[in-house]
Amino acid sequence: MMWGKTVRNLWKVGLWLALVGVLAACAVPAPAAPAAEAPAGEGEVVKVALLLPGPVTDGGWSQLAYAGLEALSADPGFETAYAESVSQANIPSVTRGYADDGFDLIIGHGFEFGSAFLEIAPEYPEIHFFATTFQPQPEIPANTQYVDAAYFPAAYAAGALAALLSESKVVGFVGGGDNPTQQGMMKLFIAGAEQTVEGAKGLGVVTGDYNDAAKGREAATTMIGNGADVIWHAADVTGLGAIEGAVASGAQVLGAYSDQISLAPDNLGASLVMDLAQMVQTKAQEVRDGSFAGGIEWRPSVDEMWHWAAGDGNSYNSAVISEEIWAQFVPIWDELSSGRLDVSALLQ
Repeated sequence: MMWGKTVRNLWKVGLWLALVGVLAACAVPAPAAPAAEAPAGEGEVVKVALLLPGPVTDGGWSQLAYAGLEALSADPGFETAYAESVSQANIPSVTRGYADDGFDLIIGHGFEFGSAFLEIAPEYPEIHFFATTFQPQPEIPANTQYVDAAYFPAAYAAGALAALLSESKVVGFVGGGDNPTQQGMMKLFIAGAEQTVEGAKGLGVVTGDYNDAAKGREAATTMIGNGADVIWHAADVTGLGAIEGAVASGAQVLGAYSDQISLAPDNLGASLVMDLAQMVQTKAQEVRDGSFAGGIEWRPSVDEMWHWAAGDGNSYNSAVISEEIWAQFVPIWDELSSGRLDVSALLQ
């Protein structure tokens, strides 16, 4: 339920190019050894490209990352570009296009970019690649970084809060694309609800689409018809439909990715905001100062990547969530943030 970047790789040129030639021929990524970096030269402009699976107006996942890119564009030390609504079939051509244009950092924002970067990154050893998804295999190219963005503890937290808020003890999750991350989030949301409140039941629908509001409305309405009175989504435009469906049915709702209190001020208890803008800026600044660590998976804690918001600096909407309910929830959030509550085993 649950917040940056260009430098040149200093591998010895002959050895690296020879290795890349072999790996490209075999379609196998380079070993996961972080490359030594040097900061960008005085006055050197770092070129950052952001590739998005959805529109920059989706109210969440793509829009928040784009906000980080916009912030970078105000800094004369960065040159930025972006492509929105990039289909999975077009990822290779779009990525190579920016690489051929000499961009120093290419950010692929979503699960869709994970495997593609494994193939493309070895072709461009001096370019940095960052995919905002889990590392897809043990060894990855040395100029590529992935992230475990604490999706699963965030989802567990959202399930816990939803269950504490529910009067019927039935809560529902609306997911987007049918991928392991969304399936895992649904599983952890249900676990968070059922482990937090005795007798609670979690429902879930992964719609298979991030950008279909009608599917989100239908999923939310169906679960409400089966007794759910609190809905949480993790589904971008599809999630906006879920909020609409929940409000129309008189259910309470929790938001995701951005602070969505304005969409349902009378029904939305809190939004689990993902700090994607800061993530984009952080990775660009790392490339600029030479600290970008390739060949690894970045693993921020849940409170480093996510925070709760409900407008005007508030963590929750007191018109929906009582002080008593929030007080019950905060220790769970703290346990997840510290790592004392490790929910990874629940994915098995």
